Amino acid sequence: MRDENPFDDLLVLVKGAGDLATGVAWRLHRCGIPVVMTELPCPLTVRRSVAFAQAVYDEEHEVEGITARRALTADVPEVLDAGEIPVVVDPEAEAIEELAPSAVVDAVLAKTNTGTTLDSAAFVAALGPGFEAGVDCHVVIETNRGPSLGRAIWEGAAEADTGRPGAIWTPPSGNETGESGERSPAVEAKATRVLRAPVAGSFQALARIGERVQAGEPYGRVLQPSGEETPLLAPFTGVLRGLIHESVALRPGLKIGDIDPRDDPRHAFCISDKSLAVGGGVVEAFLYWHFGRSDDSVTEEMGF
Repeated sequence: MRDENPFDDLLVLVKGAGDLATGVAWRLHRCGIPVVMTELPCPLTVRRSVAFAQAVYDEEHEVEGITARRALTADVPEVLDAGEIPVVVDPEAEAIEELAPSAVVDAVLAKTNTGTTLDSAAFVAALGPGFEAGVDCHVVIETNRGPSLGRAIWEGAAEADTGRPGAIWTPPSGNETGESGERSPAVEAKATRVLRAPVAGSFQALARIGERVQAGEPYGRVLQPSGEETPLLAPFTGVLRGLIHESVALRPGLKIGDIDPRDDPRHAFCISDKSLAVGGGVVEAFLYWHFGRSDDSVTEEMGF
């Protein structure tokens, strides 16, 4: 007979339900830790197939065996009892006041603090730049790819935002490399995988997430308020890992898609290695807090 869940009396509230936030909630849920998430009325995430934010649009959404369900704050206990993750439309995270969670994880990834404080819960974690451990939260989780990805930072801040998406490298073929074996500009261009809106308007998709598109082929278009249509062409051949929902009003420069040069549609429907690493960092930090630690100075700073 399975022992009683030691986390049943706890609740972690995750601000945001995009793909990185989903990696956090997915790993917490897998460990038996109750999780509730908050989101915008029209989530901006593009990796919608692997983001619990999609539940806002579809009422429910499953990611690798775990289901999230759109819910009102009052319905959170019922959804949790059903073994699902509630997603509350709550852009100001007012549910923190009503639900009084044991822990809060700021996974909005705005690259700046939009309102999270040390007083938000007994334990507060934040993802990426814009936060300082001991000032805005108790721990910061590194989100920049590299040897520190997913590391729990108890003093200081994460690495500064580079403004560039992490490169996805594929083995070279043909004449893509020179004699030195270095990548040519053609291969380097594949690192520019983030697709952005060139103009304001509404988005119309001409391809689906998981579909392979050829370089120069239209994957969508922007319908401008003037009635003019702006075609959106794939910058290189690859698989669409993500596309923004068509209900989102576009502004110039808004991230609207993600294209993957690896010719494998499965990547569009799997939680990324980055999301899993960041989620693992949050789980580590949460358990380190929950079960106590040998560092008394950290304990004292957190008020325990």
